[in-house]
Amino acid sequence: MKTSWAAGLARLRPGSVARAENMLHACVRECARHLAAVSPARPPGPNGTALLAAIGGLVVEHTAAEPDEDRSHAALLATGRAALDAGETRLARHLADTAVVLRSRSRGAWRLRGDVLHAAGRDREALDAYERYEALGGSDRAILRRRETLADQWAALATAGRIVPEARLAEQPPRQLQEVLAGAVEQRLTHHGSGDPDTRRLADSYATYTRLAGQGRVEDPLLGGSEPIGVGPLRSQLKGRNVCVVANGEAVAASGLGEEIDAYDLVVRLDSFQAGQSGQSGQVGQAGRAAAGTGTRLHLHAVSHRCAAPGAWRRPAEIRLVFGDKPVQWRDAVRHRLVPGAQTYVGDKSLARPVRDAALIGEPGWAADATTGFTVVRLLDFLDVSPRIDLIGFSQPGQLRPEERQWVLAHARHSDSDGMRIALR
Repeated sequence: MKTSWAAGLARLRPGSVARAENMLHACVRECARHLAAVSPARPPGPNGTALLAAIGGLVVEHTAAEPDEDRSHAALLATGRAALDAGETRLARHLADTAVVLRSRSRGAWRLRGDVLHAAGRDREALDAYERYEALGGSDRAILRRRETLADQWAALATAGRIVPEARLAEQPPRQLQEVLAGAVEQRLTHHGSGDPDTRRLADSYATYTRLAGQGRVEDPLLGGSEPIGVGPLRSQLKGRNVCVVANGEAVAASGLGEEIDAYDLVVRLDSFQAGQSGQSGQVGQAGRAAAGTGTRLHLHAVSHRCAAPGAWRRPAEIRLVFGDKPVQWRDAVRHRLVPGAQTYVGDKSLARPVRDAALIGEPGWAADATTGFTVVRLLDFLDVSPRIDLIGFSQPGQLRPEERQWVLAHARHSDSDGMRIALR
């Protein structure tokens, strides 16, 4: 049954009726001022025209002889949405605040308030509004996904704040937060080094926060339907698993290590790798001989943006990490070479240049075009969650640059007599 606007106000908490009436009248007055500002010299754009129409509908409902509560509330929400679409954030905020005071259990009111606060960069308050929306039964998938994104974003910020309390991250203006956090990561790296556990956690938090702030959890159309994976989730995928990184080349194919390679928990292959496949019934052809040397399993494919071999990008992989020192290199490789459905996870931009990125390993002294093998080996060593990391075939000529080879040998625990297998863990 329809009820009057006054009856709706009477159901508010004691003492709040006058405040709600005042807020509503103030909203209408502010809308009127917006109408008065429109002139031939300042015509509204397409969204501005829709806002003018919505304001007209709100005024009609507000001045009706017997206002209808439901229609008036709907007009208030419609005007708030139109104001947000037109970029009139201040007006939209006023309308949203009024809507939640008038109907504190309105899903639409809390959703509008969350959207307005999110657009204004006030994500902590937006998260609170979206949580109220969900608690009231809101089920829009896009909004729930945004709430999850904001929750993860602020959880990452809270972790960073505990590591560097002197940065006062919770007190920073939203537009300066990423810059302040990046500075805190650089200072931590300078004073404690990349091997410090808290430095790694801080770098993880920074990467998570910046990724979510920049692209959220919404599927990236560049990723071919695959799910983006950042530093933290990648660490979780690797934790506790024995890892084998297999170099390319004839020496590996002739090594006879295929069965041992396939016995590792996680097998990493590089660029345009050649892995064996099972032969035809009873036949042991070239593929069967390759399998004896290289094995057949593939979990993580590390690939440079320079890799132009289509077959490598088509091979099914659980995780595909694409490396490119410049953002445009990573983006172009993902856009033009990634094959939809060929991988479950794709490394996001936070993993595009792990060795030189100050937010991750932060060692700019390495060449910008470091080999793919060294890049992924250095990343695995930095993440430090795999009890065993073995490198197969990396001692062979052409696999690493001289300075990369020097680093690997300096950090090796031991190696086989023929140098075919080098153990980092």
